[in-house]
Amino acid sequence: MATSSTDSMAPGTPAPAFTLPDVVTGRMRSLDELAGPAGTLVIFLCAHCPYVVHVRAKLAELAEKYFPLGISTLGISSNDAVAYPEDSPEKLREMVEESGLPFPVLYDEQQQVAASYTAACTPDFFLFDAKRRLAYRGRLDASSPRNGQPLTGEDLENALSAVADAHPVPQPWPSALGCSIKWKS
Repeated sequence: MATSSTDSMAPGTPAPAFTLPDVVTGRMRSLDELAGPAGTLVIFLCAHCPYVVHVRAKLAELAEKYFPLGISTLGISSNDAVAYPEDSPEKLREMVEESGLPFPVLYDEQQQVAASYTAACTPDFFLFDAKRRLAYRGRLDASSPRNGQPLTGEDLENALSAVADAHPVPQPWPSALGCSIKWKS
């Protein structure tokens, strides 16, 4: 079932700090370590969601395009891996390796980071500026796995370009759409 993100994190909100394990290396990684000098894109994602599967290649492309401009990208999976074993750290590592994602993917086992970001779905995009203030929260574009619209990355790319140029991202921001975060009961 598709869920849309809400706008519960207000524009300008500071990025909540975190330290989480990288699903590929097992190393603990922090926001301080991973933040880019011009901005940071935090993507809540998972391995099994058809909305995430639909956009993986575009995510890799955008991460590679904006990294040289000072914007880092990182993924966080917060799904309950007991109820959804396809989102376990091992399966997430397989997803990263098979998809060639050029950014770290972290595992939020306690789901505290997802809660602090008010993440609602996968994928859910949080773009922070150079001061780590929320500059955009929304969707990649209007495409979904079944609606037949082309996968362009237009909405997120416009936001990334604005942040790279140190400009505000025009509002309103289109809501992200994807599978709900699989919260522990």
